Parts: sequence; C-alpha cells; structure tokens
Amino acid sequence: MKSYARIFRYILTFRRSIGLYVFFIVLSIVFSIVSLGMLMPFLQLIFTGKNVATDSSNVFIREMNQWLSHSIRQNGPEKTLGFICALMLVFIFLKNVFLYLSYLVLNPLKNKIVFRLRNELFEKMLHLPIGFFNEKRKGDLMSRMTQDMNEVETSVVGTLEGWIRDPATIVFTLAVLFFISPQLTLFLLLLIPILGVVIGRITRSLKKHSEQVASKTGESVSLLEETLGGLRVIKAFNLEQHIRNKFSQNNKELLHAKNRVVLKRDLASPLSEVLGVVLFTVVLYYGGRLVLKGELLEPSAFLGYLGIFYNIINPAKSLSTSFSNMRKGAAALRRMEEILQTRNTIDDNPNGIPLREFRHKIEFRNVSFRYDEAIILDQINLCIEKGKTVALVGASGAGKSTLADLIPRFHDVSEGELLIDGINIKNYSLQSVRNLVGLVTQEPVLFNDTIANNIALGMQHATRDEIIAAAKIAHAHEFIIQKENGYDTNIGDRGMKLSGGERQRITIARAILKNPPILILDEATSSLDTESERLVQDAIQQMMQNRTSIVIAHRLSTVRHADEIIVMHKGKIVERGSHDELMRQNGYYKKLVEMQEVR
Repeated sequence: MKSYARIFRYILTFRRSIGLYVFFIVLSIVFSIVSLGMLMPFLQLIFTGKNVATDSSNVFIREMNQWLSHSIRQNGPEKTLGFICALMLVFIFLKNVFLYLSYLVLNPLKNKIVFRLRNELFEKMLHLPIGFFNEKRKGDLMSRMTQDMNEVETSVVGTLEGWIRDPATIVFTLAVLFFISPQLTLFLLLLIPILGVVIGRITRSLKKHSEQVASKTGESVSLLEETLGGLRVIKAFNLEQHIRNKFSQNNKELLHAKNRVVLKRDLASPLSEVLGVVLFTVVLYYGGRLVLKGELLEPSAFLGYLGIFYNIINPAKSLSTSFSNMRKGAAALRRMEEILQTRNTIDDNPNGIPLREFRHKIEFRNVSFRYDEAIILDQINLCIEKGKTVALVGASGAGKSTLADLIPRFHDVSEGELLIDGINIKNYSLQSVRNLVGLVTQEPVLFNDTIANNIALGMQHATRDEIIAAAKIAHAHEFIIQKENGYDTNIGDRGMKLSGGERQRITIARAILKNPPILILDEATSSLDTESERLVQDAIQQMMQNRTSIVIAHRLSTVRHADEIIVMHKGKIVERGSHDELMRQNGYYKKLVEMQEVR
C-alpha cells in the first residue's frame, strides 16, 4: 500500500468531503437493501394470499409476517400489495437520489486530487537541480507527466468510489443476510475468500506488465521528441529507414506489453462475475435443499434472501475490477513517486540572507565538484573582483560551464566554499542570488510567445519603452520593427521563426533588461556566422560595461581584452593572466591560440 500513500494523504485533507460522501453512500446502500427486502413480504403475499402464517423460528421473518398479516386485515391484500410496490419505488428513488448526491461530492474531490498531484509533480520538476535532467530522457519525463498521470487518474483516483462504496455495500448486505439467516450466511462467508484468491492471482502480474508499458511509452515519446528535433540531420544522412525501424521495434514492444496488461485486466471482471454466479448457484442449491427439508426459511423468505444476496455480485465484480485497475495504476504512480521522492540538492535556505547588492568579489576557495564519482572540478581557487571581466577558456570538458554554473547555484560545490562578498553562497536566499545574475547561453532559450514577452521574461512589470531601450542596446530593435507585428510578433516554438543571430540578440536584450550586476556569457557567439557574430559581439560589449562578467569562450579572439583569462584543463586551473602574459608563458594557452590561428 506504500504506492498509494500520497493519494491517501491527499484524501485525508478532504475529511469533510469524504465524511459527507460516506454519509450519502451509506443511505444509498440502506435504501437499496430495504427496497430489495420488500421482495419478501411481496412474495409472501403472492404465495399465501390472505393466509399469512405469523409463527416462525426466525425473529425477522416472524416480525415481517405479523406486519403483513395486520396490513391485510386492515386494508385487504390488494391494497397491501400496492402499498408494498409503492414502498419499493420510494426506496429505489431515495437510493438513487443519495447515490447522485454522493457523486456530486466525490467527483470534484477526485479532480482536486489529480490537480494537486499534477501541480506537485510539475513544481518538483521545476525545483530539481539541472544535474538530475542530464541523466533523464526528456521524453520519459514528459511521459510521466502526461501518460502516467492519465493512468493514475483513471486507474487509481477514478476507482476511488469503489474503495468505499463496494466494500460498504458488501458489509451492509452481509449483515442483513446474517440477520435473516445466520446459518446460510456463514456458509456463504466460507466460499467468498475463494473468489478473492483467484482474482488476486490473476491481477498480481498486472503491476509488472504496467511498468513495462510505462517504460516503453516513455521511450516512444523520447524517440519522437528526438526525431522532431533532429529531422534535418536524419534527412541529410538518409536515416529515415533506421529511425523508422527503431520506432517500429519500440512500438511493437509497446503493443505486446499493452496487450498483456489488457488481457489480464479485462479477465478480472468477467471472471469475478462467473465466480459470483457460481457462488450464487451453490448458495441456491444448498439453501434450496434446506428449504425443501423445512430446515431453514420459508420459500418466500429464501427467494428474498437470494435477491438481497445477488446485490453483492455487482459490487464484488466492481471491487475486483477496481483492484485490477489499482494494480495497473500503481506502476504509473511509482514512476511519478520516483521524481517526487528525489532529493533536491539545491534547496533554498528558508532563513537565507537576502543578497540585495553585489559589492566586492566572488571567491572560489578550494572548490571541488563531483558528479556521481566523476571529478569535474578539482581544487579551484579563483577571485573575481567587482567590475572585472574574467574569461574561462580550455578544451571541451575542461569544466568551464560547470564552474560558471556554481555562481547561480545550478549546482552546489562538493568541497570547499563559494563566497559572494565574503559570505558562503548557501547562506543567501537562492532567489536573491539568481536575481543578481544574468545568463546568455550558446543555445538561445526562447519561448513560443511574442518578442516583447521573451525580452521581458522575469520582468513582467517592464514597460514597452524599457523593452525597446534594451532591444536597442542589443542591436535587436532594427530587425524587430521590420517584423509584421513588431514587438508583438510571435516567434514560434523555441524562436524558430528567427535567425540564429536574431535569437541570440533577443536573449541579450532580455539580460540587459534584467540589468544584473553579475553576467555569465556561455559561448554566446560560437554558433553564429561572421556578420551575426559581429552584431552580437557589439551588443555583448555594450552589455558588459560596468558589470562583473564571466565569459566562457572557444573562440579565443573574443576574450583577448579580458582582465584575466583562466585556462582550464581536466577540471583544474593550469594557467591564468592577461592575453599577453599567457602568450609569453609559452604554455597551454599559447597552444590553443596557435591551433585556432592555423584553422
């Protein structure tokens, strides 16, 4: 039951609604049983006419016969028959009224549970560190948020009413049956566990097969996402057949897994119905023999007993179906719990100091960073003074981006300390640190929205004049006003309606509008053509004025004028100094420069 702990916790927050639901469903069950119970006086009247015997060893039967006999004497058999039929109609009407009222309470409750689960999962994804997503396939995460969430909604939360209504119906019905005939009901109770054992064996493997379906669905979504994102490469290398075969194989495995789940799940309902009818037949035969021998009930009471007993068949069938669905949904719930239970290593400090202003320096003291067992940064000592430009250079995988990512706390150091103005960065509130940092990445991150809204991202109260001023500094205003709707032009998914240089200038305008004192430029021009690079570089130079800048660059020509160049190799700082100083050292930096000049 651990799989459903979160669902139960949500349910407990709606105690009043659950209490009201239980109240309505109990009344519905009571009126349902009473309406079926009216079959006994009805049958007794039909079978015996005016001569109803009032002596019986069963207290319930005796009291019913006495009431029936009195009614016949007072009103006659026909009026009594009409009165019984009217009572049955009233009780059935009341049963359905309270059943409907229970739905009015329960359905919004189920929607609220799914709403909270979806919100909690999305918020968890937002707050998890970036390193978590480096391990996971984007399509698999999307599948957990969509496919698995739908599975939980239908298979677990959707069967919530069956968790209360069906067991309550069975318990109340058995209680009434026991009151009518203890002997026959005890015999019945000996047979019912057989149904549970058989259904349990059928549904036990559902969870395993459901996990396979969820896993294959995640792979399918990942493959689709990668295919749509890499169509140009796929077509250029004639990989259509390879991708088609890969998707077809995944789709085939998904088909087989789904078929296994459906076969097992759909077997539960008819099997429970067949077993229920078998149980009914056994009771019918056993009880019928006792009635014929005169050892049990009167025939009319026995038929009424069977009518009430049959009221258990559908709830038992529904309960077994709910149990099967819950088994199936448990696999999806487990996949979501895997994310929800992931420890967030970049927790905000609730008592953190608000960092309102950057005054002096950023300092790395003996900083090391490990990802799993791999050492990414090793004993980094670096001081970045306010207003200075520091460039990080080195081969791919040297740890440049990781070092820069420590400043906005995308990662936390494994060893050592990172300090801003002499205070450990972990002692500041996370939001206040990130408010003072601007980021421009190699791959422009834009959203399917207007140009103005992309520039004003995170600065919702920015005026149109402020947005235009930022765009002008970023050399973006000229191309924006030439668009059909100017600043209100929608740029499409990931900004695909813009060129690479235009997208990058939009992200620079966004950083300018934020006006951060600390600026991180992660290879912001490496993927641009010469003309776009010149425009973007001019925009960057404008933006870097009077700011503390950390520049990551592969093109060493763009960092010649940095105040200090940090040369990194395999997670360590191997050289540092100005461009001229490093060239005179005739070391690793000079080799990098010469290799680029040869190209």
